[in-house]
Amino acid sequence: MCGICGIVDNSAKAFINEERLRRMCGAMRHRGPDDEGVYIDKAHNPSVGLGHRRLSIIDLSAAGHQPMANESGTVWIACNGEVYNYKELKAGLESKGHLFRSNTDTETILHLYEEYGKKCVKYLRGMFAFAIWDVKERILLLARDRVGKKPLVYYHRNGNFCFASEFTGLLASGLIEKKINHKAIDYYLTFGYIPAPLTIYEDVVKLEPAHLLILKDNKITTERYWQLDYSPKMRISEDEAQDETLGQLKEAIRIRLHSDVPLGAFLSGGIDSSAVVALMSELAPSKVKTFSIGFEESDYSELKYAKNIAKRFSTEHNEFIVRPKALEILPLLVERYGEPYADSSCIPSYYVAQQTKRFVTVALNGDGGDESFAGYERYQAMLIAQGLPEFSKIVFNRLAGLAADSIDSKSRIRRIKRFFNAAILPASQRYTKWVGIFDEEAKRGIYSDTFRVIVSTSGANNYLDYFLSGFGKDYSVDHLLKTDIMTYLPGDLLVKMDIAAMANSLEARSPFLDHKLMEFAAKLPAKYKIKMLTKKYILKKAIKDLVPYENIHRRKMGFGIPVGEWFRGELKSFLCDSLLSDSFSKRGYFRPAIVKEMVSKHNERKADYSFQLWALLMLELWHQRFID
Repeated sequence: MCGICGIVDNSAKAFINEERLRRMCGAMRHRGPDDEGVYIDKAHNPSVGLGHRRLSIIDLSAAGHQPMANESGTVWIACNGEVYNYKELKAGLESKGHLFRSNTDTETILHLYEEYGKKCVKYLRGMFAFAIWDVKERILLLARDRVGKKPLVYYHRNGNFCFASEFTGLLASGLIEKKINHKAIDYYLTFGYIPAPLTIYEDVVKLEPAHLLILKDNKITTERYWQLDYSPKMRISEDEAQDETLGQLKEAIRIRLHSDVPLGAFLSGGIDSSAVVALMSELAPSKVKTFSIGFEESDYSELKYAKNIAKRFSTEHNEFIVRPKALEILPLLVERYGEPYADSSCIPSYYVAQQTKRFVTVALNGDGGDESFAGYERYQAMLIAQGLPEFSKIVFNRLAGLAADSIDSKSRIRRIKRFFNAAILPASQRYTKWVGIFDEEAKRGIYSDTFRVIVSTSGANNYLDYFLSGFGKDYSVDHLLKTDIMTYLPGDLLVKMDIAAMANSLEARSPFLDHKLMEFAAKLPAKYKIKMLTKKYILKKAIKDLVPYENIHRRKMGFGIPVGEWFRGELKSFLCDSLLSDSFSKRGYFRPAIVKEMVSKHNERKADYSFQLWALLMLELWHQRFID
């Protein structure tokens, strides 16, 4: 696990400045505290430089130093990530005559490229973002893993091309013009994150998951090399599906246990992390170390469920309580994320990673189980809404409007009102309302007249249309899973985990995001994912003899934090100082009176604007750090 960066200068004015590369590497030292390396091609035009920060996981020797070259020095690579099938790939390459100088997965990618060119990515099983400079062909190849575990952002302007694992690394080049992409702000306020390829800067782009980028003669081409296919469906019995699900998950965990440094697991006590810990306990050669996070507010704390699993499998268990003072780390989080990011669970994610790093350098987690096996309540809600007659939606929506509002985000009445408010909308708008932060009506109310005109063509309100296209009763669950796997998962969840873990120099591995497991799950009939009122039906069946009933069948809590109560308590002054300030108003995005009204109603318990206020706060803190 590492940080990578690089520059291609087509101006031919001078060679790449080594100090510039070192600054880019230094800005990402947290991603790789064990080693730093740079390579500059001074013999040819364009001038090219690669940089690397290393977190040593496999082959801790100096042989793993990067950037790394082939025997002839004609191909160079800087890689971030882990390839779990590298030993099998290495054996196959050696049989073809390739000679290896290390036992690293990175060198395996290097020789795969020599053998197969850009098609090398199709052989990789793991998470990665890498850059290959082909000296002879004068080609720079960038690649990102299938699901988007490892990030990569780039900038191309005026003959300069540069890239990095994080925004801070890119900005450290001194080449980036920090021109705000206002349309990206509209996406951010809609979803809580900025989806690829957009970024907060107009001329900075995210390489999308499962994509290659080729730079040659100062021209960029990109292509997708992988996508989940949900049809045709397998003809498989329920018992066979149950056994195969368990077998696929076990194999995904087994290959992720290889490490030359200590290894453990995040444990929330939910279905996915519990299944991972259960199978780790069976497969690992020693007692598993587990790590959990909790809150003083019982409605948000899952510690009792985590303890249940830890006790069941006799793990070495550690837990940590997050309190409002946790927001003291907000400046660091704003720095690390590099652009506005509104998922408040980044706070407990950071702290559990920080605690975990005290004991291990690698941690497995349960990310991705919900998106492959249908674990979110909104999937059920979408199916129910789809089956309701139009007249009943209107009737129930009016009845819901008569019910009293609740400021408790977990109240049943509030969930029912939210369901019927969205049920009357077309499918894509309905889904956007359920997953979003500010809906179209709320944005019209809070945006200033000028900003509303600027973002009127952003497309944020219709962003999900493409992914939900063809939505119907056939395989409708799969449309929702596909949508989340291509949007919410890489744009929000995987960004959160990568930044939280790497900010603490910790590698996070996700067995449920193994692409072979995901391909298997995609081919499963929809009835094995949601059956009647049971979500994750086949996964629950598969682990029923491993994980306690209480952990399998409890209501999903997610990884939220009680930020609404924090805003009414210890963080009240902080919130007001940030959102009611002159500097916030002068940015020109919002109508100050509406923002003030939201803060007031929230603090007086007349409404719950927890998510909206958090999104506005993080946007303001980003401006303070990166623009002001």
